[in-house]
Amino acid sequence: MNKTPLISIVDDDDALRMSLDNLIRSAGFRAKGFASAESFLRAPDRQETACLILDVRMPHMNGLELQQHIVKAKWNIPIIFMTSYADDAVRAEALAAGAIEFLHKPFSDDKILNAVQKALHQHA
Repeated sequence: MNKTPLISIVDDDDALRMSLDNLIRSAGFRAKGFASAESFLRAPDRQETACLILDVRMPHMNGLELQQHIVKAKWNIPIIFMTSYADDAVRAEALAAGAIEFLHKPFSDDKILNAVQKALHQHA
């Protein structure tokens, strides 16, 4: 089993997902991207995820619904939300359910990498 943390990225924006994948890999982590919440849930290795970077708004199951599923299933996966929409109610809901961070797009490389480090440290 690989001890390098797996960071999963769920976002329907292919370019952003690939960009984050490259950034996460350049920081020394494993990365795996998913175009939807449903594809993440179907992945056989989803529970290897050490940190989940998750878009709030996606077609079909949205990020908050996926977070609820993860919490209900009692998977210990820290979540970093990202969004293009400034929505204080959604931010409050995500953080109240245990999200580590809630970032507004666009964000700097340092900001997302710091959030990943925080998530890994808090769930070590």
